[in-house]
Amino acid sequence: MHTIDKIKIIDDLKTICGKKHIITADWRKQRYCKGWRYGEGDAIAVAKPGTLLEIWELIKLCVKNDIIIIIQAANTGLTGGSTPYGNDYDREIIIINSMRVNSIHIINNGNQIIGFSGSTLFGLEKKLEKFNREPHSVIGSSCIGASIVGGVCNNSGGALVKRGPAYTELSLYAQVDTDGKLSLVNKLGINLGDSPEEILTNLETKNYAESDIDFPNKSASDKEYKDRIRRVDAKTPARFNADKRRLNGASGCAGKLGVFAVRLDTYQKPKRSAVFYVGSNNPLVFSQIRRDILSKFKNLPDSGEYLHRDCYDAAKKYSKDTFLAIDKMGPSFIPKLFEFKRRIDIFAKKINFLPSKLSDKIMQILSKIWPNHLPERMENYREKYEHHWIIEMSDDGINEGIEYFEKFFASNDGNFFICTKKESEKALLHRFVAASAVGRYHALNEQNLGGVISLDIAFSRNEKNWFEKLPNNINDLFEMKLYYGHLFCHVLHHNYIVKKGVDTESLKQKLLEIYDRMGAEYPAEHNVGHEYIAKSTLSNFYRELDPTNRFNPGIGRTSKLKDWK
Repeated sequence: MHTIDKIKIIDDLKTICGKKHIITADWRKQRYCKGWRYGEGDAIAVAKPGTLLEIWELIKLCVKNDIIIIIQAANTGLTGGSTPYGNDYDREIIIINSMRVNSIHIINNGNQIIGFSGSTLFGLEKKLEKFNREPHSVIGSSCIGASIVGGVCNNSGGALVKRGPAYTELSLYAQVDTDGKLSLVNKLGINLGDSPEEILTNLETKNYAESDIDFPNKSASDKEYKDRIRRVDAKTPARFNADKRRLNGASGCAGKLGVFAVRLDTYQKPKRSAVFYVGSNNPLVFSQIRRDILSKFKNLPDSGEYLHRDCYDAAKKYSKDTFLAIDKMGPSFIPKLFEFKRRIDIFAKKINFLPSKLSDKIMQILSKIWPNHLPERMENYREKYEHHWIIEMSDDGINEGIEYFEKFFASNDGNFFICTKKESEKALLHRFVAASAVGRYHALNEQNLGGVISLDIAFSRNEKNWFEKLPNNINDLFEMKLYYGHLFCHVLHHNYIVKKGVDTESLKQKLLEIYDRMGAEYPAEHNVGHEYIAKSTLSNFYRELDPTNRFNPGIGRTSKLKDWK
C-alpha cells in the first residue's frame, strides 16, 4: 500500500467539510464502514459534505493523493455495495457520505425531478404529494430511507409492475479518465455553466431558468418496461442488474462514478385502487394467472407481491416489531429506528458481557407483548393456502380483475377476496417486512445455525416452474427457507438459513448452478455489491466508466487494485 500523510489528509478533509463532519473514531465509523446486511472494511475517515461543491472538493483531494473514493448515501443496500469489503486494498480509502446533500428540485410541473446525491425516495414521495404524482418506488426502499441516486446507480427494481428498474440517461457526475484526469460530466440536460464550480453552484442554488432546461431525446425512466413485461413467452428475464439495455452513465454504475444528481420521471397516482388477496396450493395456478393478466388484460396491475406460507409465518413472528413501527409511527420513523438499533449494537459490542445482536433480542421480546396484528381474512387464507399473492389494480383494471378472478376460481384451485383499505395496508406491509424475518431469526439463534444465503433471482418471462423444488441432498442442508418477491416481474427473493457445520459458500454455488441451468439471471434488483460476481457485461461497463479503478474498487468481486492490475 502506498503511503500518505494521514494527519494532513484529515486536516484537509476538515478544511473542506468542517471538523464536526469528519469521522475518524473507529466506533463512529462503523455504521458507515459496515453494510446493512453484508460486508465491512476500514477507511481513513468518513466525510459528510454539506454541498455539491464540497463533494467535488473531496473527490479532487482523493484523486490528487491517490486515495480510493467510496461515495455512499443511505447505506441501505443488501449486498454491501457502498462500503469497503475487507482490508486488502492497495490504497487508503475515504468514504464520502452524501446524506446531508439531500435537495430535490421539481421541474416540468412535477413530471420530472432532479434528485441530489443524498436525497431519499421518502422525501421525494412527500414532495410529490401536492402534484398527485409518485416516485419510482413507493414501498420497500422508501420505508428504509433509501436514496434516489443509490437506486439509479444499482438499477434497483422495486415492486411496481409498470415502472421497471430505476433508470435515467440524464445525470451529473465526476469521472476519472485513463490518464487519471478528473472531470465533471453534465448530462442533466440543463445549461448550468462551464466550470465544475459554476455548474455545481448553479444547480445547488437552483440558479437556472425553465429556458435552461432541455428535453433531449433521452430517457429518464424505463419507458419500454410496461411492454417488455407483457411478453410472457420470452426466454429472458424482464429485468436484471446486468441487462446492458439499462447500463448508461450513472445508471447501473454501482459507484464507479461520483454521481452528484440524477433527473428522473415521476408517475401519475391512480384515481382508484383495489388490492386482491389471492391464495392457492398450486404454484402453477399462479403461473397461469400471471400469464393471463400480463398478456390479456387491457390494464396492467400496479403491483403483485408473492409470499409463501412459511415466509408469512416467519414475518408474523420475527418482523412484527418492524410492522408495528411502520403501522403506528409511519415509514418516516423506520430510518430512525434502524439507526437506534445500530447504536445499541455498537454499544453492546464495546461491553464484553452484553450479547451480540442485542437490539434484535430486545425488540423480539417487546414484540411478543403485542396481540396478533394481522387481519382475520388473511389468517384464514394462511390456514387454507400455501401460496399468497397480493395484487393491486387501479382504475379500469379493478373491474377487469373482479371479472377475471370470479371466472378463474370457479374452476381452479384457490380463491380471492378484495381487501378493505385497512386490510390492503396490512397485507402490503406484511409482505414488505418479510425481508427482515430471516435476519431476526438468525440473530436470535446464531449459535445453533450456519450462515445465511440471500438470493435475488430473475426468472425468464416464459418460465412456468418458478417455485423452487430442490433435490433432497441440497434441501436437507437448510434450517429455514423463505420465499417472497415480485411475481409479475418474475423476480423472487430466496432467503435460506444453513444448518450448522455446512459450507455456506459451496452450497450457494450449487444453488446458483441450478438457476444457471434454468436461464435465470442474478442478481435481479439488489445489484452485485460485494456479494455476487459481476458478469462480463457489468465488469466491462465498470472498467469503461472507471479505467484507473479509483471509485469503489472491488465491486462485483472485481479487482481492488489500481488500474485493475
